[in-house]
Amino acid sequence: MNKLKLSNFDYDLPKEFIAKFPCEKRDESKLLVLHRDTGKIEHKIFRNVVDYFAACDVLVINKTKVIPARLFGKKETGGKIEILILGYSESKAVPAIVKPLKNLKIGSRIFIQDDFCEVVSIENGTIKLKFSDDIGIILKKYGKIPLPPYIKRDIIPSDAERYQTVFASALGSVAAPTAGLHFTENILSQLRNNGVKIADVLLHISWATFSPVRCENITEHKMGEEYFEIEKSQVQTINSAKRKIAVGTTSVRVLETALALDGKKVTPKKGATDIFIYPGYKFKNVDALITNFHLPQTTLLMLVCAFAGTDLILKAYQQALENNYRFASYGDAMLIL
Repeated sequence: MNKLKLSNFDYDLPKEFIAKFPCEKRDESKLLVLHRDTGKIEHKIFRNVVDYFAACDVLVINKTKVIPARLFGKKETGGKIEILILGYSESKAVPAIVKPLKNLKIGSRIFIQDDFCEVVSIENGTIKLKFSDDIGIILKKYGKIPLPPYIKRDIIPSDAERYQTVFASALGSVAAPTAGLHFTENILSQLRNNGVKIADVLLHISWATFSPVRCENITEHKMGEEYFEIEKSQVQTINSAKRKIAVGTTSVRVLETALALDGKKVTPKKGATDIFIYPGYKFKNVDALITNFHLPQTTLLMLVCAFAGTDLILKAYQQALENNYRFASYGDAMLIL
């Protein structure tokens, strides 16, 4: 049987299991602990995660911060339009997804209150826009937090805080590194007091992470590029780890991208990564993983299946459903040991 067929990463996820709101307190989310060596599954609360760390472990977090990437405007005809910015540089045209795309053409203008943007290219469902003012200023004035489309509700004021991690500092993502949403300053302090070191890396999450896999043979899927950094100041901490525990799939992808020539350590790097991790991949730099419960047939699910085995992950997901865990961005967490 071909274990790299898209259909092997499918499972039944009733929509009521997709969390629409975060847990009232970040560290009170449920935590499923999966032991890869024995297949044992434990059911805990996220604040219990500190019990699974030891001195000389290193927790690797993604310090990216979500930009207010969703804009609402009007076409020249007066029709409403929604824009999702996919990343930006102040000096260049900005890639975006717009709804509805119909009837837009090169040269079309979209008005956002007192400002506007102009379509400069359209390719494969993605457009590029040139704004009438600095894009950073436009987003600060009008932008909204870009909750994922499967969270089917209006944005509320608390999303501006709850869809950011407590350690977010480098503005640039269009989605949160959601495994990090469960952490509090108190948990981070407890870990430090227990001798655990914390290192940060950076990956700005773009559409590439969430772009649907449309190939039945998943090896034919091409990940888009996303910007990453791992600074010299963090490298020594990471390389000294007894165990490297990655927070989220994005931290995993940075650690596996930034390998030194010996294939065992990380080295300071920055640039673009398009690494696509799926079953068969041999991890070189990650010993444990904290992650959320991912939607069917996604590259995120494929990465965790690569880390723990597809059968074991799907078994754990079934247990999570039976125990009313909450799935996706605002959902509960999983620690894979």
